[in-house]
Amino acid sequence: MQSLSPEQYARLGELAQAWTQRHLKAAKASANFNPRLAADALCFQRHPGGQHDMLVGVLVTPASLALVMLPASPDMPRPDEGERCRIPLPSGEYKFIADHLDDAHWYWRRELLDDLSDIIDRPQASRLAQQLMERVMTPAESS
Repeated sequence: MQSLSPEQYARLGELAQAWTQRHLKAAKASANFNPRLAADALCFQRHPGGQHDMLVGVLVTPASLALVMLPASPDMPRPDEGERCRIPLPSGEYKFIADHLDDAHWYWRRELLDDLSDIIDRPQASRLAQQLMERVMTPAESS
């Protein structure tokens, strides 16, 4: 597995900050809001995506956990907000939806959990993200 560049790590931090700027106020009004968590882009790795390499990982927020993909380089054409696609990963094919956070930040998202109220702290959320990525990036067994 190829490690991410410092610029890619910086983009992941910006992604979490952009999520916070756009969604935190509404998330605080949710019954499932977990004040012990913050938006964090975790466990990202490079994944070949046809014409463009992608970064795949987990976006944990105070309200949800999502499998996320974004271009490995920021020059990939931006899809329309709400556009849908299917993306093959080692464990199978997943449906994603395009989400725009602001003019500079967008990603493909597949929400997996919409209630993280029972997560006790950020390290536990990180372990959950690691487990998810292990499953997603492990090839499915053929039957």
